[in-house]
Amino acid sequence: MAILKLEDGTIYTQLNDISRELESLNVQLNHWPVGDNPEIHNILAKDVLSDDEKKRLLQSLDNYFEQLKETAGYQSRDLVAIHPEIPNLDAMLSKFDKCHTHADDEVRYIVAGEGIFGFVRPDDSQVELTVQPQEYINVPANTEHWFYLTPEKRVKAVRYFVSTEGWVPHYTGTAIRFNQ
Repeated sequence: MAILKLEDGTIYTQLNDISRELESLNVQLNHWPVGDNPEIHNILAKDVLSDDEKKRLLQSLDNYFEQLKETAGYQSRDLVAIHPEIPNLDAMLSKFDKCHTHADDEVRYIVAGEGIFGFVRPDDSQVELTVQPQEYINVPANTEHWFYLTPEKRVKAVRYFVSTEGWVPHYTGTAIRFNQ
């Protein structure tokens, strides 16, 4: 279940409360079950995945991809599996832990682990949303945000793209007021 934290320390865990707080940003948050296939759950439990395991996992979730292709024009998707043993992990993640925007939507379906998206709202207040397994998030294009992992540094996420060119971070220089 997602967890939204406001700057004043208020915490929301109910989807309707979170959606209300994120409404001004047009961020979409949904729960998408991964199903109960034991093979898929065994794959999700691993840190390192073979190309074949990634392919099987993505294929098991094709119904979501087909929906996004039809409703929003997404053309491709991939799976990232991040864990603490990845060489230069901190350097890789440092590209996203500063305020930035993208020319296209940033769309993630967290299938294992968790990550934190922070947002600058139109009134300049900031919030942080912990996205957990079986949660789908769509961060609209040009939304000022940041991303980092929880201390476990583990996440598996399906990334959906209209094009990969629009997903380059454009840094804004806004200071983050949350402790990361």
